[in-house]
Order: sequence, then C-alpha cells, then structure tokens
Amino acid sequence: MLFKTIESTIGKVLDEYTHQHVSRSIILAIDVIIVATSYILSVILRYNFNLDEIPVDRYLAHFVIIVLIRSLFFLYQKSYYGIIRHTSLQDVRLLFYNITYSSLCILVISLFLDQLINTSHLYIPLSIILIDYFICLFLLIASRMFVKSIYSDIIKGRHNVYGQPILIYGAGSLGILTKNSLLNEESKYKIIGFIDDNESLVGKTVHGIEVFELEQALMRFISSTSKQPQVIVAIKNIDLNRRKQLAERFLQHNIIIKIIPPRFELFENRIDHKIITNIKIEELLQRDTIILDDVNVKQEIDHKIVLVTGAAGSIGSELVRQIVQYNPSKVYLIDHSESAVYNLEYELKQKINPLTELHFIISDVNNYLRLERLVEGIKPDVVYHCAAYKHVPLMESLPYEAIRTNIFGTKNIADLCKKFEVKKFIMISTDKAVNPTNVMGVTKRIAELYVQSLNRSPNCKTKYVITRFGNVLGSNGSVIPLFEKQILNGGPITVTHPDIERFFMTIPEACQLVLEASAMGEGGEIFIFDMGKPVKIVELARKMIQLSGLVPDQDILIQFTALRPGEKLFEELLGDNEENIKTHHPKIMIGKATSAHVKNIDLFLIELSKALVGQQELALIKLLKQFIPEYKSKNSKSENLDSDANSMSYSETV
Repeated sequence: MLFKTIESTIGKVLDEYTHQHVSRSIILAIDVIIVATSYILSVILRYNFNLDEIPVDRYLAHFVIIVLIRSLFFLYQKSYYGIIRHTSLQDVRLLFYNITYSSLCILVISLFLDQLINTSHLYIPLSIILIDYFICLFLLIASRMFVKSIYSDIIKGRHNVYGQPILIYGAGSLGILTKNSLLNEESKYKIIGFIDDNESLVGKTVHGIEVFELEQALMRFISSTSKQPQVIVAIKNIDLNRRKQLAERFLQHNIIIKIIPPRFELFENRIDHKIITNIKIEELLQRDTIILDDVNVKQEIDHKIVLVTGAAGSIGSELVRQIVQYNPSKVYLIDHSESAVYNLEYELKQKINPLTELHFIISDVNNYLRLERLVEGIKPDVVYHCAAYKHVPLMESLPYEAIRTNIFGTKNIADLCKKFEVKKFIMISTDKAVNPTNVMGVTKRIAELYVQSLNRSPNCKTKYVITRFGNVLGSNGSVIPLFEKQILNGGPITVTHPDIERFFMTIPEACQLVLEASAMGEGGEIFIFDMGKPVKIVELARKMIQLSGLVPDQDILIQFTALRPGEKLFEELLGDNEENIKTHHPKIMIGKATSAHVKNIDLFLIELSKALVGQQELALIKLLKQFIPEYKSKNSKSENLDSDANSMSYSETV
C-alpha cells in the first residue's frame, strides 16, 4: 500500500513538471554560456593547456567579439525558440547554419578590424576559430540531445508502467510519423511494435522498434501485456478490403482498432493524436468506391433546374450535396420540416458553388394546390421525389398517414410532373415494397405501380424512373444511430430477433447510384441496386460494441425484444413476378415484371381516397390487401385480414 502511494506521488510529480516548458530566455542564456565555454576551451586547446602562455588581455577582446556575434545570430535565427525535449533534425540544421554563418562572420570581422586598426590584437587566429566552431557546434547539439534523451527516458519509464500499449500497423513514413507524434504528445502511450506486410521489414527494427508480421504480433502481445494493446492503422490509401480484414481479425481478440483519416494536417511535422479515431461500423460495411458515368450524369443535371422533395432528410440532403457538384442552374429544396431545412440551408450556403441558385421551401407534398403553384412557377427539368414516411412500426400504427403521404403525396407530385411536362421524375423507393409485410412497404409498392402507370399513359412527355434499395447507414431511424445511443448509455442494445438480417449501403453510395440510374433511365424502369450481402443485425451490434472498446455480453448486454409490428426477418430486392436485367453499371439492375400488372390502379385510388376520408384503419388496410395480393402482414393486428382479402377485384393477369 505504501509502495503504491509513493509510486503514485512520483507519477504526479513527473506528470506536473515534465509537462512544463523552459522559457526561451533561459534557453538563450544557456546557449550563450555554451558559446563562452567553447571559446575558452578552444583557446586552452590552442595553447596545449599551458595556461601561463595565454595572453589574457588579447583573448578577452576576442571573447567579447565571438559571444556578441553568436548571440546576435541566435536572436536573428531564433534557434532558441524550439522545445528542447522535441529537438528534431530541423533544429540541428538550424544550429549548424547558425554556427557556420556566425563563424564566417567572425572571421571576416576579425580580418577587417585587423586591417582597419592595423593591430594584431583584434585578429583572431584561424586555428582558434576552427577549433571553436567544432566545439561550439558539438556542445550546442549535444546539450539538446542530452535533454531530449533524459526527457525520453523519464517519459519512457512512465509509459512502461502506466502507458497504453500501441501497435502501429505500417512501418513506413506515416507509421514513423505516428510513432513520433504519439511519443511527443504528452500522453500515456508506449509503442510496443510495428506490424507490416512487407516481409523485408519483418524481424528488423525501425527507430529502435521491432517490426512484426500480423499473426506474430498477435501471438506475442495479446496475452503478454498487462493491458490490452490498441492498434493504429497508419497506411496511406489502404485498400478497403484489407482494412476490413484487419478490423475483423483484431475484433476477434476484442482489440480496439484506430485509423488516421485519409486527409490530415501536420503541425510542426507531427500528427495531432486527437485525429486518430476508432474505426466506425460504416467503414466496415462500406464497399469499393463507385465509378460513375460522370459525362452521362452531368448531361442530366448541368445547367438544369432540379427540384428535390424531402430534401432535408438523410437521402434527400445527400442527394442535393451531390447534385450541386454537377452545376445545375437552380435547385429547389422542398421539405415540411422547418428546422431540418434551416440546418441544411446553413450548411450548403457555406460551401455551395456560387453559380448554382438554391431555393429552400417549406411545403408538404400532400398539399396539392400549394405544390401545383410551386411546380408551375419553378418549371423543373428533373424532379427527385424523396419525401416519404419510412419508419415501419410507426406507420403500422398510423396507416392513414402512410397512405396519405406515400401514395397520394407521390401521386400529387407525379401528376404535376406530367401536367407541366417535366422531363424526368425519379422516385426513391425501398426493398420493403417487395412482397410487403407492412403498411409502409405496401404503400411504397402502390406508389411504384402508379408511377409506372403514368409512364404508360398516352401523351405523357415525362420519363418516370424508380430506384429501389435497402437500408442506408446512418439514416434517420436506422439501427446504427440507435445502437450508438444505447452503447453511450451503457446498454443494453436491443435487437428484435437473433436471425434478423438487413441489406446496408452508405448514404453517399445510395445517392451516387440514384444519380447514375436516373441518368440511364428511359422511363418505366425499376432500378435495383446491388446491396451486397445481407448483414445479421446481432453481429452488427457486436461489432459496434467492440469498435467502442467494450466487450459484448460483458460490458454491454444484447437483449432480444421480438419482431416489431410489420417487421420480417429477411428483406428482398425482387418480387416473385420480377426478373433481374443487367445494365452497363455492375451495381445497377432493372427489375422487370414477367407475369402480372395492375391495370386499373386509377379506380383503386379513387376508392382508397374515399376510404381515407372515413379514416377507418382496418378498412384502409383491407383495401390495400385486396389490391396487392402479395401483401401479407407480419406481427401485426392486420394479420387476420389476409384470409378475407379478395385481390381479383382490382387486378388481373396480363
């Protein structure tokens, strides 16, 4: 107990005083003392230590000249500004230039005074100048290196006891820079090794630190260190798949993995350790960069008038950010959320191309008259329809709102595009529209069918395009922000079912594919995006816990709460009567119906609008089930309506 108290006290003293910096005036004074000492030593060496033979009066004048000139150079070059404990090669180079130039200046002044005054008393022998040059340069550099070494030993000793062990993946220039920055920062780190895939480096040392192969490092340090090491990936432009492999490997051992962002700024040739952050789950789920047909997309948007509904939502706002990069003449952003529109306006006006006009409008797609006046006045060339209600359990309890916005809100803007001859209309749909099991999904499916029916209508000059994809990472209401909050609150993380799976893509990726699909669309297509492999939500939760530096089922519990109303275990991207047709883009397909189409959707919508007035929820859902025979409710109060639905009243096989 006493030993721990003493150790703690010493640690506090070291922390307090090793963090303080010596003032510049003291460093300058020490440098001047070193200059004076070096000159005295050079004179003594010149006379072979025969002090009685040294003419003190003559060399006293030389002493004043040398100290004065070197001091002036110190002041001019500011060589005393550096922090001694962080002395670098640049500091040594500055001292070299300082002493070299001042020695040359001393030589010139010595010769000039000797000729001007015509006396040998002011002439400093060349031998003394040379001896003084080497002694002075050596003592100045050695003094700094001595202080740096002492400081490093003190800090290293502290780190060996208290420091967080760090493995740096990458023994190249960025890895070395990371190592130096972590040790220079007055924080408790100890670098225990480099990891590198380059076999020629493995087994060697870089800056005194051994380089290991990945598996070798794991075997050596996982059980041998008292603290679990952390790993910092310090490789520029590391391959996305390699980064995922590394993260997966380290997560198997509950090792925290951090990364240096692709773009970072250096301060005094160091990296600020605060920019080194944990890898986020989005980065593990992210896929290879999408290559867009920029010429085609630019032709679609360049100098055009673009209107975006739901523009302040997660998809709509990112879509706007990408659209403005293609130089549209005007972009109209419509959303009913005042605060979200205000925030988006503030963000975009900080970095928008001044050639593009932005117009922010508070409006609701359910207000037909207001929308009609807007579209008539705007005369857009392209409309991106993102406005929709997307939260499955919430819409299951509020079918009226889902029908009103997702079906009739879409009908409003789609009809107006036809009326005012908008060139192209792009609807953002969802994989939940495929074999729907909930109100949200079935309303989006009916919206898809209506949009397709408009494209087939006579004298229609608008091209109607539908894009369909799954969950996007970080969107409003998605599981990732929810899990982040639950982890921050100490858990538990709630997962509905141990087998539930979802497709995921990032918001930027989804919006890139929307732009590509909209550019290639000729009207009537449902473009389906390659969502990759489905992800088990429970595994997603475990990885998020581990990436936070915690242990699943130990630090953070995972609880299963049962499927929510309308929720199904697996999502699909193609319906039973649809086939997959490839396009020129490897991540975009067209879902084409092969068996049946709904012809009389207009009659159905008339009846649905009448039922909407009555706001009888069960009657509304029954109508939806009659119209979409594949709509089978899951975990919902509407399940008992499935057997009563008569789909043939509205559809027929073509």
